[in-house]
Amino acid sequence: MPTEGGVAHKPSIWQAFSQPSARTMCLLGFSSGLPFLLVSYTLSFWLKQNGILLKDITMIASAGMTYALKFLWAPLLDHWRLPLFTRLGQRRGWLLMAQLGVVAGLLVMAVLTPHQLMLFVLATLFVAFMGATQDIAIDAYRIEIAPPSAQGALVATYSLGYRLGLLVAGALALILSDHIAWAQIYVLMAVSMAIPVITTLKMREPDVRRLSPSSWRDAMRESVIDPFADFFRRYHWVLALLTLLFILLFKIPEQAIIGGVMGPFYRDMGFSNTEIGAVTKIYGIWIAIAGAFAGGVAVARWGAWRSLGGCIVLGAISNLLYLLLIAHKGHLTMLTLAISGQNFFEGMLGPPTVAFLSLLVNRQHTATQYALLSSLVNLPGKVLGFFAGGIVGVAGYGGYFVITVFSVLPSMLLFAALWRHFDPVASRAE
Repeated sequence: MPTEGGVAHKPSIWQAFSQPSARTMCLLGFSSGLPFLLVSYTLSFWLKQNGILLKDITMIASAGMTYALKFLWAPLLDHWRLPLFTRLGQRRGWLLMAQLGVVAGLLVMAVLTPHQLMLFVLATLFVAFMGATQDIAIDAYRIEIAPPSAQGALVATYSLGYRLGLLVAGALALILSDHIAWAQIYVLMAVSMAIPVITTLKMREPDVRRLSPSSWRDAMRESVIDPFADFFRRYHWVLALLTLLFILLFKIPEQAIIGGVMGPFYRDMGFSNTEIGAVTKIYGIWIAIAGAFAGGVAVARWGAWRSLGGCIVLGAISNLLYLLLIAHKGHLTMLTLAISGQNFFEGMLGPPTVAFLSLLVNRQHTATQYALLSSLVNLPGKVLGFFAGGIVGVAGYGGYFVITVFSVLPSMLLFAALWRHFDPVASRAE
């Protein structure tokens, strides 16, 4: 996300959290965070409890891969207004449709349960699709609702709401699963979407005048082709391709251990759902927030590019901490230690990633290019997570974690090759 350098007035923390648009973004952040875990991490526990094979669990829980493909239908949200929601406007109409879709999908999952596996998988994919569509609408709404100088406050409150959504869908859901059926939990999750739905109905539509393309061909060119062409014009073919390849690869170690394989891993290590929820989704989220603060300090001190390289390496190495759990099954202290290291460095990688991707974006195509680049960052790791169960079946959990660490090598080779192009000091020296 682009930084707003040179802004004279910087809102205080109280101002950031008290302005009406910031409170709206907090509630929308909750709406965005809630379904994400319900089709990936949290879902894997439900599938594990129903005796689904690990290989199948990781494939089904890879429905979250849909989030990495959202750029494919993002142009629709810019150029097509939903007939049934015309009165709400472009942004609110799409957002309400997506939120209602998430609610309906969660209720269908609760009714079907994994016993009707094929239909259940289809419902899971539907929730993931609607959740990703909701994210597109929220990002566009945030950009259009306020000037650049106010975006920092909106992002901060959105992030708070998003973390709260993860807490509910992760920690609370896992703790409740030790006491009530998973189907009931998913019904409760659907009901908790009521507050964001009401928020969407009450909030104002951005005052943006949109030019309607004269034809579908013009719409495709303006929203899809032009942003791609602009990127290659500015960076030229070789540098552009190397940069995109680097973007595709550098987050694989992180993405590979937040998918469907981790829930079964924790259970196989002898931890209860309550222990897992408390450590990974309550304690762990606050550790990730601390890591994000450290990442922001690193960007301010050393810049986006140098901070990114260091955080990539530290994040990959932190995956080795999970080997402690294999050697000390059921040891809560070791679980806490592993989560502390991994979540801290995962959080630390966030600010350099956002800062670097923002440097690549042309402000004339901010939404489309940023959506595309952020999707590319997460896609390969999601693919690896899809095959994680099969890899564990062959190499074991320990072998899988070691593979995720070594998967950082290609991206670091590209990092070295791109150094002189993106490091400010090296660029000035040329």
